[in-house]
Amino acid sequence: MMSCIVISSAPQANFTHYKHNDVICSKIVVPKFKSLSSRIRALSLVHFSGYQFQLSWKKNKQFSCKWEENFRLLAFSASSEGCNLVKIDSEADGVDADEFLVVNFYRFVFIKEPEEEVSKHLAFMQGRDIHGRIYLNEQGINAQYSGPSKDALEYVRWVREDQRFSDILVQISPALNGHAFPRLKLRYKPSLVQLEGGISHLPLTDSAIRAIPLTPKQWRNRLQALNETVVQSEAGRSANCILLDVRNGYEWDVGHFKGAQRPEVDCFRSTSFGLSESEESESDPLATVDKENTDVLMYCTGGIRCDVYSAILRRRGFRRLYTLEGGISNYLKNEGPEGWVGNLFVFDARLSLPPSTYNPEVKSEMHTKDVPQEASFAKCFICHSGVSELRHRNCANLDCNLLFLSCRSCVNQLRGCCCLKCTSAPRLRPAHPENQRYKKWHHYRDSQLQKS
Repeated sequence: MMSCIVISSAPQANFTHYKHNDVICSKIVVPKFKSLSSRIRALSLVHFSGYQFQLSWKKNKQFSCKWEENFRLLAFSASSEGCNLVKIDSEADGVDADEFLVVNFYRFVFIKEPEEEVSKHLAFMQGRDIHGRIYLNEQGINAQYSGPSKDALEYVRWVREDQRFSDILVQISPALNGHAFPRLKLRYKPSLVQLEGGISHLPLTDSAIRAIPLTPKQWRNRLQALNETVVQSEAGRSANCILLDVRNGYEWDVGHFKGAQRPEVDCFRSTSFGLSESEESESDPLATVDKENTDVLMYCTGGIRCDVYSAILRRRGFRRLYTLEGGISNYLKNEGPEGWVGNLFVFDARLSLPPSTYNPEVKSEMHTKDVPQEASFAKCFICHSGVSELRHRNCANLDCNLLFLSCRSCVNQLRGCCCLKCTSAPRLRPAHPENQRYKKWHHYRDSQLQKS
């Protein structure tokens, strides 16, 4: 069900709650000011229907609303009565209580007693069906989990009750087939993300050390300007701006922003962009960059890797660092696939998601089983021909387990393995007809024993 807020002017603030054309409306009347933004700033907090509802205004940012849970701005218009209508929908709008969701969020903030905080979170999880990875330490929290919408969103609401996380950006997507994670890991972890040498020495709670966040709209504008400059440049690149994919190479292989160089990295832990002493390195896009005058536009899946790595680059002398707020998933939700090619790799059982997963209203040709021509960058790891599905699979050889893209012909010929050698491995799993995640080895071992 759609919800909306009607804001109008009056001598003093008051509100009513009503229904119009199957739309739940709440008319909030606030003191008359010169502009709508002033009226919204004047309305700090009101109560109705037993819930809290809050409107706030920040310079260069959309209106944000809270009413039992967060809402997303859909439309903004003015009525003939001089009222301003803001249509919103809830994060859980139209979602069945039993429908499984995947939820992601993080926040860098000082936590004095992280072990105690972990205990509180574990206590809240009792009796709730949540699987995933939730890590806390002195620098904050990093969470990726799945669960039925009721449990998944209850945890979000509970976390937001803490003032330190009240305005945390939460990203939600459908889980497709039940849980996207095998079990719950909720514990203290020295590093919220894994990087060589750790990250505990970085002042990540200081926003000044991290890259400047760009909203999805700002990112889209910068991306368009960059690509136009590259097209017009004889060198085929911009002299004062670079697009940096702060992910792994296999993530780029299924989808990336147009113009981004493929990162020659297999694990974020070993990322070393801009850290080489040599000025000649084809695998390092930042090797020859002017640290003082070049805009570095960084992006990753959800934003946390960029925040961490930008702090490292800042210490190495890079001055003009920008990151995509909320990462690729937030961009696809708000701007659709404009400037994006392919699917989005995710670190859970789903592996690869088309842009329409984050914004169903945006029609996109990017499907997991129907690769468009512009996604011809995706090649089979074995024969280098085009693939018919933008989704990785693991090598059937358990002791290899390589994550790779493969055409259907090579899957059949090598029985789901990445090379001929792996086909004769002792611990060989069956080749899934679809690119499903493998179960634990004992499932296949027991099956083989029954056959013998």
